[in-house]
Amino acid sequence: MIQNKEEKFEAIFASIKEKPNEINMFSGFLKLYPEDWKQLKVNFSKFNRSKQFGKTIPLPKPEQSLKKEIRVWLKKR
Repeated sequence: MIQNKEEKFEAIFASIKEKPNEINMFSGFLKLYPEDWKQLKVNFSKFNRSKQFGKTIPLPKPEQSLKKEIRVWLKKR
């Protein structure tokens, strides 16, 4: 979960010089908010380690979940 997601996406949107799309926004997020990206990956790996053997709980990879959030945000704009 990203804290202040709307504000961060707005900042990324303002910093992009090309036409904003999912890929540009994703790479902008990685550049501007490396600590948040690191936290997403840590949370994902903690969750995967905490699962009991044999039980599968689908959790999208951090890349997929961030791209989905960006896609939803871009559609709202």
